[in-house]
Amino acid sequence: MQGKQFFDNHGRPIEYVRLAVTDRCNLRCFYCMPEEGIRYLPKKELLTYEEMLRLVGIMAGFGVKKVRLTGGEPFVRKDLMYFIKKLNEIPGIEGIHITTNGVLTLPHIEEFKAAGIKSVNLSLDTLDRERFHSITRRDELPAVMDTFHALLERGIETKINAVVMDGQNTDDIVPLAMLAKAHKVDVRFIEEMPFNGEGSHYPVLVWTHAKIHQELVRAFPSLSRRVDEAASTSATYSIDGFKGSVGIIAAFTRSFCGTCNRIRMTAQGTLKTCLYDDGVLDLRALLRNGANDAEVSAALLKAFGQRAKDGFEAEARRAKGHAVSESMSTIGG
Repeated sequence: MQGKQFFDNHGRPIEYVRLAVTDRCNLRCFYCMPEEGIRYLPKKELLTYEEMLRLVGIMAGFGVKKVRLTGGEPFVRKDLMYFIKKLNEIPGIEGIHITTNGVLTLPHIEEFKAAGIKSVNLSLDTLDRERFHSITRRDELPAVMDTFHALLERGIETKINAVVMDGQNTDDIVPLAMLAKAHKVDVRFIEEMPFNGEGSHYPVLVWTHAKIHQELVRAFPSLSRRVDEAASTSATYSIDGFKGSVGIIAAFTRSFCGTCNRIRMTAQGTLKTCLYDDGVLDLRALLRNGANDAEVSAALLKAFGQRAKDGFEAEARRAKGHAVSESMSTIGG
């Protein structure tokens, strides 16, 4: 089956898997989890690296070519670089991408290119140290900035992911965007979502993609829309005199679902064909009950063939009483 491309029931190719390697995180960002943290899974309930490699190998057989490692925080998991190097050896996988908070990343950056890491998404919601501590409940901004500069110095494609939160960091929109003036980096502003272990913080989302856009236009009148790839979640913009770009991700508004080519696999092996569903297939159970590759493949393709049209349909399909409230740390960013 190697080299074939699978399309879901809405004609969208399945090309990209976001793989959570752990549910653990060294920060406590309030929009991701409660202050006391979440109940972390025992190690035996997480997929092993060998199980993850097998599943990615099966997915590569029907057209998945991009893997993004998420968490929790990926670098909390032991021997991550070994796993990344093995992932890069899977036929059909064209590169590994990582989303990280940057606190534990710096010691590994020298190995990135040799390991097949093509890009890094760095989570950074503010450049103000006090606000960083308030948002993440940890004083780690200097470590994150060291990682940011090291990534750029070594020529690693880097994007900044900033969640925009009413009453928390809206004063940081312009300073964060200014990072793209001096550096070839894409600074992306993301609508806040209700995946914080509690549910939505607001009765109505104030800082929508439209309001973020208005703020950027106010500060940068030359803001102009770029042409994005078909499956891009971000609306990307150029600004005169800037080396990099800025972007807006309508993650709560869900305006990009029509071209979505990505699926998610949680650290415990639950397949999510949409961020907003509550899991559609227990891959860990399949593997540990002795399913062969053909049986796993058939189960995956069946799930892809019943995919929700968009995030609203996926949310409506959730089991009764299972409103969106889980932590982003448990579902893989």
